Amino acid sequence: MRLVQLAVPRGKREAALAVLDDEGIDYVVSEETSGRDVAVVVSFPLPTNALEPVLADLREVGIDDNAYTVVVDASTVISRQFDDLEERYAEEKDEDRIAREELTAKAEALAPTLPTYAVMTVISAVIATAGLLLDSPAVVVGSMVIAPLIGPAMTANVGTVVDDRELFVRGVKLQVIGLLLAVASATVFAVLVRTANVIPPLADVTSVEQVRERIAPDFLSLVVALGAGAAGVISLTSGVSTALVGVMIAVALIPPAATVGIGIAWGEPLVSLGSGVLLLVNVLSINLAVLAGLWYQGYRPEHWFREGNARAATLKRVGVLVVAILVLSTFLGGVTLDSFQRATTAAEIERAVEGEIDGQARLLDVTIEQTNTVIFQEPRRVVVTVGIPPGSEPPDLVGRLDRVADEAAGRDVQTSVHYVAVEESA
Repeated sequence: MRLVQLAVPRGKREAALAVLDDEGIDYVVSEETSGRDVAVVVSFPLPTNALEPVLADLREVGIDDNAYTVVVDASTVISRQFDDLEERYAEEKDEDRIAREELTAKAEALAPTLPTYAVMTVISAVIATAGLLLDSPAVVVGSMVIAPLIGPAMTANVGTVVDDRELFVRGVKLQVIGLLLAVASATVFAVLVRTANVIPPLADVTSVEQVRERIAPDFLSLVVALGAGAAGVISLTSGVSTALVGVMIAVALIPPAATVGIGIAWGEPLVSLGSGVLLLVNVLSINLAVLAGLWYQGYRPEHWFREGNARAATLKRVGVLVVAILVLSTFLGGVTLDSFQRATTAAEIERAVEGEIDGQARLLDVTIEQTNTVIFQEPRRVVVTVGIPPGSEPPDLVGRLDRVADEAAGRDVQTSVHYVAVEESA
């Protein structure tokens, strides 16, 4: 529910009150004595979803943006007439959808000032980098809580649908600055950590699980980013807190940005490439989901003659986002296909090896070591562990297992066989 206080200009009193009477709205009129060009101040409660259409009706009778209007939350309204109004609008519109004016104000409030935004982004990226290098999921999650990244994404796309270029430019500018700052601060911090030996030396930074998770993105990454953007739209347009959704959006942006910096600091271009693609896909997908969601929910510019401009800008920006995501998706598709092929090859090698084990020998384990590349790996070595009875002579399996492993892998792989004495009770 909302409580509206509307300053009605001189000569517009009757027209404004007629609109409220036609809608069946309770109101209180206070005489204005400040001497300005205001006749009265009208206070009236409205259901949340009735605010936008009622303000539109008031604009049609001459109560424009120059009129002084305040909208605040109302916790309780006791009135049979208000109950009837609320019931009528609940049937016509989504009762949780906030007005365009509230949406714009909320989006502006979500975009902090540049100094605050920059400092919070740097702190978040540094903490995320520390969490990744420590392989600590708890620290990584903590970095997401303080990341102020939801505001710019919402601001840019709200500016698009309501045809507010200043709002759009501000949101895009903050997003670009935020991501560059996150990568730069993560790089500087990772270089300091590596040179100062703050953590045990890491010959291979991809051996850290938290880092490894961000360097080979697949198509499921799109689901995460699109879901975060869709949740952001729902939280923004329903007027509920965006804090938790902000954490979800930070999940998609801060750890990949920190991983890019770690890859740069460790001189691993493939680490930076994989996480950089993930970062770009996520930020583009979030913006696409937010933009499409806002337009689908019916948010348009205040004046109808600007709707065409907003529609054209929305379609153009949706097209750019879709094309960019499709281009980057070729990388995601390659990683997804590579993951599928690796799993298929591993299963074929295990089946082939198992088929060669006979007699008293028993297959205990098959370990497949991949090439040292970060992404797009291939089988390099197969380690087979075979159990045999104590005191028995190990069977000659190396040649046979190497042959079937080469055939299953489709390339020459090294094969090692470990024999382990296994004694079982009767």
